[in-house]
Amino acid sequence: TAGGSSHSRLTDGTSHGSPLPNINLGLKIPLIDLQLATKNFHASQLIGKGGFGNVYKGILRNGMIVAVKRSQPGSGQGLPEFQTEIMVLSKIRHRHLVSLIGYCDERFEMILVYEYMEKGTLRDHLYNTKLPSLPWKQRLEICIGAARGLHYLHKGAAGGIIHRDVKSTNILLDENLVAKVADFGLSRSGPLDTQPYVSTGVKGTFGYLDPEYFRSQQLTEKSDVYSFGVVLLKVLCARAPINPLLPRDQINLAEWGMLCKNKGILQEIIDPSIKDQIDQNSLRKFSDTVEKCLQEDGSDRPSMGDVLWDLEYALQLQRGANAIQREPYEDSSSSVSASLQLPNVRRLPSLSTLSEADDSIVMGDESDSAVDSVFSQLKIDDAR
Repeated sequence: TAGGSSHSRLTDGTSHGSPLPNINLGLKIPLIDLQLATKNFHASQLIGKGGFGNVYKGILRNGMIVAVKRSQPGSGQGLPEFQTEIMVLSKIRHRHLVSLIGYCDERFEMILVYEYMEKGTLRDHLYNTKLPSLPWKQRLEICIGAARGLHYLHKGAAGGIIHRDVKSTNILLDENLVAKVADFGLSRSGPLDTQPYVSTGVKGTFGYLDPEYFRSQQLTEKSDVYSFGVVLLKVLCARAPINPLLPRDQINLAEWGMLCKNKGILQEIIDPSIKDQIDQNSLRKFSDTVEKCLQEDGSDRPSMGDVLWDLEYALQLQRGANAIQREPYEDSSSSVSASLQLPNVRRLPSLSTLSEADDSIVMGDESDSAVDSVFSQLKIDDAR
C-alpha cells in the first residue's frame, strides 16, 4: 500500500528535504494550495497555537473548510510526531477521531491538514471563557463521544493504539458539539502479546500524566484511562488540572477531587453553573467512574470500554431524571427502570461489530497484515 514505505526511507529523510518520500501520496497537498487556502498563513486566519506550531483556518480549492497545522518552518523539530500522526490517521477513520485531510512536506515545511472543528476545544468551553456554559447533559455526551474515540483506538485499531496525550485541548468539538479526539503525534502502537506494556520515555502533559507510567516508564492503555479521568473531573469542576495559585492540597485537580470525594464533599467543588442540573444518581455514577480511572495502579483502572459503558449509564440516569422529575433514590441501582435500556457496549467482541456500532472503518487495505505493517512502523520511533 501507499502507506507501507520502508523504515530506512521513512526515518533518514531525503536530500531535497522531504522526510516522507512515499507515505500515502494520496494525502499529499501542494504547498501553493495551502498558501492560497490560508491567505499565505496570514495572522487573520490563526485559530490556535501549540508546541508543534500554529494552526490556521483555511478553505481548499474544492470549498472544504480545514484546519492547517504548520510546524515552525526549518526547526526540524517534531518530525517523529509528524510521521506518526500521518501514519496513524491515514489508516483509521472514526466518527469520534479528527480526520486527517492531507499533509505537505515541501521545502522543509511540515504541515498537517485536518477537518475543521467549528466549536474549538473542550477546554475552550469550560473556564476562562466568554462562551456560554455547557449544560451537564451536553458535557456527558461530549465525554461519551471522546470515550468512544479512545475505545476505538485501544481496541478497534490494528494492534491497538495508545494516545499518550489525552487532555481537554485534544478533544475538539464540531458545529453540533460532537466530540472528536485529536493530536496523535505522541501515540504509540499498543504492547505486543508477548509483553504487557510498551517501555518508553515519558511523554504527555503535566497534570494529566499517569503517575504509574511516570514512575515506571511502562506505557499501557490504562495510562490513557488515567488522563481521561482527569478530563472527566475537569468537565465536572471546570478548572485547570494544575493551578499553582491555590492552597497546596488543591493544586493538583486529580488529588483534590479524590480527597473531596472521599470526604463526601465533592458537591462543593462542582462547577456552580451546572450544580443544580445534575441528578444525584448520575453524579454518583460519574464520580465513581472518575475515581476508578484515577486509581494509582493501572491494573485497578477500568478499560476504556468499561468507562464508556459507565458514562452511557450516567447519561441514562440523567435522562431518566429529566423525564421524570422524581425524588432521587437512595441506591442508584434501584432507579434503573425498565424504560432505561442499558447501552450494549459491553458486548463488543470484535472489530467487525465495533465498526457497525460506530460507523468506523479501517482505511486503506482492508487486510490486517497491511494495517499491522504500518503500525509496526510506529514502534521504530524510540529515538524520540
